[in-house]
Amino acid sequence: MTKEIDARSLSCPQPVILTKKALEDNSSIVVIVDNETSRENVRRMAQSLGCEVRIELKDEDTYIHITREYSCESPQANADTDSQEPVVVVIGSDTMGRGHEELGGVLMKSFLHTLIETSPQPDTMIFLNTGVKLTITGSDVIEDLQILSNKGMNILVCGTCLNFFEIKDQLCVGTVSNMYDIAATMLKAKHLVQV
Repeated sequence: MTKEIDARSLSCPQPVILTKKALEDNSSIVVIVDNETSRENVRRMAQSLGCEVRIELKDEDTYIHITREYSCESPQANADTDSQEPVVVVIGSDTMGRGHEELGGVLMKSFLHTLIETSPQPDTMIFLNTGVKLTITGSDVIEDLQILSNKGMNILVCGTCLNFFEIKDQLCVGTVSNMYDIAATMLKAKHLVQV
């Protein structure tokens, strides 16, 4: 039986996340999207997992038929799961990318939310400079960071940065850290991702 996922009106990366989750338990799904970006993101993700994809246009919507032959799983997935090499993500700003600040905030929120669903997940996240503002009371991403912390992710927050912005008493998630621990964590990382 084919499972249907209605991802219309959902912003990135929700259609991809819903599709990936559905593929874990179903060999045949149909994902309905209403824009080209979602269509291409879902198609690329499914094809990267080795699934068969067929696109069907109906009025304003796109129906993406995805079939899992044997296992929709990237060849690297097992290697990543077996690997014990530390992955560290360094977030040095409360926005992602350069340019429009509001868009950068949207992208950062989307990135952190997506980390909840990705695999493998980073072992540690380090927040520096204005990135520490993401870890304080009132931040739009606190709920996502708390989920990641509860899943076992180590969250280090630069104490010097918190003091500089005078927001140390507002810290809501993570551990206040120092440059020695931050540098040591970065130097031990097998994979270091800077956002």
